[in-house]
Amino acid sequence: MEALALDDAPQGPGGAMMQALGAGIPPPQNQQLPAQMFTTAAQLLDLTDILQSTIERIFVAPPTTQTPDAVAQPGLYADIPRGVFLVRGENVLLLGEIDLDKDDDPPPGYEKAEVELVHKLAKEKKARDAKKDKNRLKKLAELGFEGENSGEMLLG
Repeated sequence: MEALALDDAPQGPGGAMMQALGAGIPPPQNQQLPAQMFTTAAQLLDLTDILQSTIERIFVAPPTTQTPDAVAQPGLYADIPRGVFLVRGENVLLLGEIDLDKDDDPPPGYEKAEVELVHKLAKEKKARDAKKDKNRLKKLAELGFEGENSGEMLLG
């Protein structure tokens, strides 16, 4: 058996390679991608947006009460300073004007709390919602319904 490489020159008319491919077919040429297919950091500079003094705001919705005489409790929020974000321009969906005076006011119906507390409450709510959703999907599967998330239930 012959040891062949991609860069080998085609053999004469009696070679095994030419018999397999056909005598009149030239060898394939190396394909090269156009220069536009590659992006460099210099090309991305025009597409980059800089977001300075970025603050991430986490919300926890107020607890729902079942009794009519219960006092409504406000929701909680916390601000996490993130600093500078560099965002590629094609990923910016919507930008708007911000009222700097209104930006300092707390959102209506929410009170400011410690970041750790709000983060912990948000994680707990997310875990409760995931468990509730998993139970709902399990009950639907028992009744014969298959949703788009049915594969996740089998793995989880």
